[in-house]
Amino acid sequence: MAMKRGGTKSSRSAWFRSILAVVLMAMTAGCIDSEAITFGAVLQLSGRLAGTGRYYRDAYQFAIDKINQQGGVAIGDFRYKLALKVRDSQSNENRAVAEQEALITRDRVGFVLGPYSSNEVLAAAAVAEKYHVPMVQAGGSSTRIFSRGNAYVFGTLPAADDYFRSTIDMLLRLTPRPRTVAIVIGDDPFDITLAQGTRRLLREAGLDVVLEQQYSERTPNFYNILTLVEARAPDVLLWSGHEAGAINFVRESKARNINPKLFASYTTAVSTASFRAALGKDANYAFGMTPWLPSEHLKDRWFGDASQFARSFEGKFGYAPDYHVAAAVAAVEALVYALEAAGTIESDDVRDAIAKLDFESIYGRVRFGEDGQIELPQTVIQIQDGKVLEILSGGAFVTQPRYPIPPWDKRP
Repeated sequence: MAMKRGGTKSSRSAWFRSILAVVLMAMTAGCIDSEAITFGAVLQLSGRLAGTGRYYRDAYQFAIDKINQQGGVAIGDFRYKLALKVRDSQSNENRAVAEQEALITRDRVGFVLGPYSSNEVLAAAAVAEKYHVPMVQAGGSSTRIFSRGNAYVFGTLPAADDYFRSTIDMLLRLTPRPRTVAIVIGDDPFDITLAQGTRRLLREAGLDVVLEQQYSERTPNFYNILTLVEARAPDVLLWSGHEAGAINFVRESKARNINPKLFASYTTAVSTASFRAALGKDANYAFGMTPWLPSEHLKDRWFGDASQFARSFEGKFGYAPDYHVAAAVAAVEALVYALEAAGTIESDDVRDAIAKLDFESIYGRVRFGEDGQIELPQTVIQIQDGKVLEILSGGAFVTQPRYPIPPWDKRP
């Protein structure tokens, strides 16, 4: 895996190297004892992203509990149980950095799992890289995370700039074929990367972008954006952001009777039960995409298959898992496989083992590219009659899309 490690020896003083060595030895002593190896995670347990942050908390704990039930992790001739240490970033990037530092230096955690959102992953990744702590994260997919030459950071979400590829492929197959597109995106690194890649894909497809507008994720205000959407009347509206914003955007679109022929979103929303519960029938017809659906064909060492996994998870937590949950479970599994392959908890050996992984999971095939990011295709989904259905997968229609979307005042 051709990546630069964090810093060069020539740029570090002998004093700093000696201090770092002491810290790493202390972390190694703390991350394993006679009973457990501890994985750490800084998550959004409160604040504006707590709704999605809980998916990661639940998924990490669920995977760790399942692995422990089946004997834990084997390192050499010994078996160890896993433990999870979680700190709350309160959905604040600056706090995320401080909590990641505390997780590594104070709690002495030697292996970390990531938070949700590319902003917080970027912050956490810098700390993991600084201390040479292997990090497998399932919450950030911006290419900025993977273009910095990080040696210790890996991700189980596919690249953000390619997310709308399958959706655009679908657009070219629809009748009547859409011609014009509006893009509405948030302002975090993921959204910016997504917009750049989407513009390129739309241009290659011969579709005309008639509007591109950005909004603040922290203080979203859609009134002026919807005024522009109404004036440009695009055939297709591509929207990106977090769940709360998506719910408000749909509600405001209905209130103003704004009716594109197709609404597609990259967000945590379309695949989640909470989005459908909040909007009721108004969630119908929305398109989205996902790298994961709970298929019986996806099999796993610990969970059987993805369908069994989904039923078990929902039975425990009371909500159906989406791809964030599956990606988070795969992140835990990746660290376990790497520890077993390395036969040690030494950070460089575990990092090297992560880079070489290639295994099947309930999430799909997990193997990391040279930049540390996984490759998985996106499946187009649509909410029909309150259910999330697979629409386009592998370039072929699985279910007929409901298109064009009927106007708000003509919906059943």
